[in-house]
Amino acid sequence: MTDSPVFLAGLLDAVGPSGFEVPAARIWRAEAETFADSVETDVSGNTLATVNKDGRPRVMLAGHIDEIGLQITHIDEEGFLYIDRIGGWDPQVLVGQRVKILGPPEGVLGVVGKKAIHLQTPDERRKASEISKLWVDVGVESREEATALGLRVGDAMVIDAAMVSLAGDRIASRAIDNRIGAYVVLEALRILSRSGPTASAVAVATVQEEIGSVAGGGARSSAFGLEPDVALVVDVTFSTDVPDIEKKELGEHRLGGGPVLSRGSAAHPIVFERLVETAEAEGIPHTIQAAARSTSTDADSIYLTRSGVPTGLVSVPNRYMHSPNEVVSLSDLEATARLLAAFVSSLDEETDFTPR
Repeated sequence: MTDSPVFLAGLLDAVGPSGFEVPAARIWRAEAETFADSVETDVSGNTLATVNKDGRPRVMLAGHIDEIGLQITHIDEEGFLYIDRIGGWDPQVLVGQRVKILGPPEGVLGVVGKKAIHLQTPDERRKASEISKLWVDVGVESREEATALGLRVGDAMVIDAAMVSLAGDRIASRAIDNRIGAYVVLEALRILSRSGPTASAVAVATVQEEIGSVAGGGARSSAFGLEPDVALVVDVTFSTDVPDIEKKELGEHRLGGGPVLSRGSAAHPIVFERLVETAEAEGIPHTIQAAARSTSTDADSIYLTRSGVPTGLVSVPNRYMHSPNEVVSLSDLEATARLLAAFVSSLDEETDFTPR
């Protein structure tokens, strides 16, 4: 896994909020083309890389490539940009951030503005920031100047922050959720390309997961077209090794503790048990997370596609989710890719996922 640091950094730094994933998908596709048997993109923007196309069963390895972002809703006469959320932002972390707007080819930089604390009333200071009270300043003095930069209503933007390496093997990035899922499924496919599995493995960088909770996002359309016999979804989950986290509600999951295996909603019981057996056989540390209702991941979209897809959810512990600096451990990425590859390698044409 750590043989691909340039790919990982490039993927995390690429822009790609939900509905605007093309720049990130291009980087993923270019890397896939270096070893996959075939690589294609569907009309929804999902990118699919395949190893052993004619093998059986067909396994879908899904990780969504989109990230949360912002979108211009209005440009006023003074050239200030008003914004709305793409995905689940906490507005408190946006105040004072630098942003990159995707509209023009090279992008436009701006800063998120808010009334200075000195000018706020005591009541305003006590209130949490609302997205409607924030704006983006790109340095112009009029709507015409903003338009001359190539800015338009509907342009998307992301926090302007590159991936950084922290102590040990930990990294921070604005796009960990869930660019690392797309990374892990492709790294698992890289391992499988060297081992020659009986199964057909298809890594899918899905789109629009952060805004697709109702329609299902790109995971639903790609699973419908692919018709997998089984699917494994890679996403992030809350790392509970930080202060003020209630472990009795979320369980104990720490950075460096290995992948987290979901059990319950959208997690097929046979797939779950097989994941546990594979992890134990490979000596891969892991924890288990209960999913009593929904998982809020692509697994919710995939497992009910067509007549049903046996689905497993494997998550990477992540600190500070939906912030400009999410934090994960590289060892967890490596362990998750190894688990996926070993799971696929254990399958053959006689594998049956029917509960009996």
